[in-house]
Amino acid sequence: MKPSFFLPTRREKGKIRASFLILFLLSACLWLYIFSCSRSQMNQENRYILITSLNLCIFSLILGKCSAVDPQYVACQPINCKNGPKINFPYYIQDEQESYCGYPGFGLNCSEQGFPVLYIAENEYIVEEISYQDHTFQLKNSVFNSTTNNGCVSEIKNISLDKRPFKFVNESRIYLLSKCNESIPEHLLKHKIGFGCGEENRNEWGVAMFAEDESFEFALQVCKNHVMVPVDMLGDEGSNQVLDYQLLLRRGFRLSWSSSDCSECAESGGRCGFDENPYQFKCFCTDRPHSATCRPTTAEKDWGLIRGIVFSMFCTGILILLFYFRKKIFWHKYFRFWESEAEDHRNIEAFLKNYGSYAPKRYNYSEVKRITSRFKNKLGQGGFGSVYKGTFPDGSHVAVKVLNELKGSGEEFINEVSSISRTSHVNVVSLVGFCFEGRKRALIYEFMSNGSLEKFIYEERSDNVRKLGWPILYKIALGIARGLEYLHRGCNTRILHFDIKPHNILLDDDFCPKISDFGLAKLCVKKESVVSMLGARGTIGYIAPEIVCRNLGGVSHKSDVYSYGMMVLEMVGGRKNVDVGVDRTSEIYFPHWLYRRIELDEELQLIGITNEEEKECARKMVIMSLWCIQTDPSNRPSMSKVVEMLEGNQDYSLQIPPKPYLYSSSRSEVDSSSVAELR
Repeated sequence: MKPSFFLPTRREKGKIRASFLILFLLSACLWLYIFSCSRSQMNQENRYILITSLNLCIFSLILGKCSAVDPQYVACQPINCKNGPKINFPYYIQDEQESYCGYPGFGLNCSEQGFPVLYIAENEYIVEEISYQDHTFQLKNSVFNSTTNNGCVSEIKNISLDKRPFKFVNESRIYLLSKCNESIPEHLLKHKIGFGCGEENRNEWGVAMFAEDESFEFALQVCKNHVMVPVDMLGDEGSNQVLDYQLLLRRGFRLSWSSSDCSECAESGGRCGFDENPYQFKCFCTDRPHSATCRPTTAEKDWGLIRGIVFSMFCTGILILLFYFRKKIFWHKYFRFWESEAEDHRNIEAFLKNYGSYAPKRYNYSEVKRITSRFKNKLGQGGFGSVYKGTFPDGSHVAVKVLNELKGSGEEFINEVSSISRTSHVNVVSLVGFCFEGRKRALIYEFMSNGSLEKFIYEERSDNVRKLGWPILYKIALGIARGLEYLHRGCNTRILHFDIKPHNILLDDDFCPKISDFGLAKLCVKKESVVSMLGARGTIGYIAPEIVCRNLGGVSHKSDVYSYGMMVLEMVGGRKNVDVGVDRTSEIYFPHWLYRRIELDEELQLIGITNEEEKECARKMVIMSLWCIQTDPSNRPSMSKVVEMLEGNQDYSLQIPPKPYLYSSSRSEVDSSSVAELR
């Protein structure tokens, strides 16, 4: 029986049409008024208020007519197992539905093979077909399923319908006799069938016969065990001399049931159920449970009409109040914020579209969750989000950076994608893909097994032993310098990173460094030596002085040089440049301490130096870093010059730089010619 929904009467249809006509005319008049007014007649604020009020009114009217769907109505939706018929009242699936969706004693289960099954007297019966019209259903014992040759008779129990709400339809009973003597008489051969189950008993046999058969009494004497199995006899099968007993057993038998009538509830659009307390039938409707049908009573119809009128009057009053007191309320600013946020998303979508082939592969958020196994393995967390380890279907590993909620115009996300998608260098991390779906954003990078440089240079260590030896430190410093040189000169568009620090340097299996995290990056044409920037960006301890105080010089690629120099000094010292645990700054500022020892030509007293070659390497890295952290940007070398200094191709690579004038100077400035060489 196919459910149909309640149809309103002619009078009710007229009321519905009239209500919708009034609502349509009111909406049309308001919209025409809003869009016909010039800006002098209605400012933007009033326009926002009217539009929002109209939408609120329409929403409230709809809400008055449409309440939340009753959870019992949702829970009792007809379902089925993987195979077999659809399960509806009075039946229900015990593991998947609530008991109130069916009649007591009508609970079914889904077998491992995906069939609905019913347990009677410890026997498992497959429900093959259900006729809801005549209240009958077809069963067969699961041991006689067509997927097996023969069932195991030892597993079958005699069926009993005592205390069950079912009756047999056209019942006939076959007796299955097993544990028979090996020498079976010839007149029983036509009843012989195999009943073995398992390898050791597969040759076991028995007989199947009706109690009316002339040899039945004799068979009871030669066979020890017997059970009765109900079957359906069709047509004149009983008159045939030779019966296919296996076919009869696999066909099964039919039962009928009696329960509450569901037709009236189903016709009204409801779903039938049963409440065991106080043990009565229920019709679950979209609004609430009813006793027999979803058709509303006269009182319910009148209450619905009153409720609609009240909601209409309430919305009209709200609309009038908002219009006359619009200047004293500021809630409309929140709607402007929502509109601004939508505009930000459109800007990012337009940006990604304009990038075309430059943009990496785009993934949806469900794919990101699958790649990261639902964010199971967290690698770390930064200022803009968390990083998780992920795995592609081909087994390759990636690092997935899930960004925080969208801020501003999504500048960090745009910076990261636009900057890194333009690069291709061994010392710059590769962007494999990205996700931008609503407020969900993620960046997918190649996986760096050794993590960030930060964990290798600040860890506690025993005396005179470093986590990384000087050759590896030198290799890392040179690799980072080459990566920055590429960003400043190797791309079609110069990329300024503005956040160089150990946390943003990743290391692969061979400790090859790769620059990452381009959230603060800025793009500029190569001919621009100075870039404009509204606010400071970077990390305290690495940020260049001119970014904070513009009187010291313009912001340029030399700002990255300063951050690089401060980072290399921390690599050399194995410590932060500023120790917050000490009071006197003159004693704790590590670059100042190093400069003093270089100036006096004293031993640097750095940990882990074992030979002259490492001593010269450390001295070269220190002097290069002191050049990079010059307060005046014009005194700092370019990254190309830094690479040359580290590779030792120039004599000036060991010349002592000026002391930054933010600190007291104990020696004269070097001549301007040596400074000019480094620009």
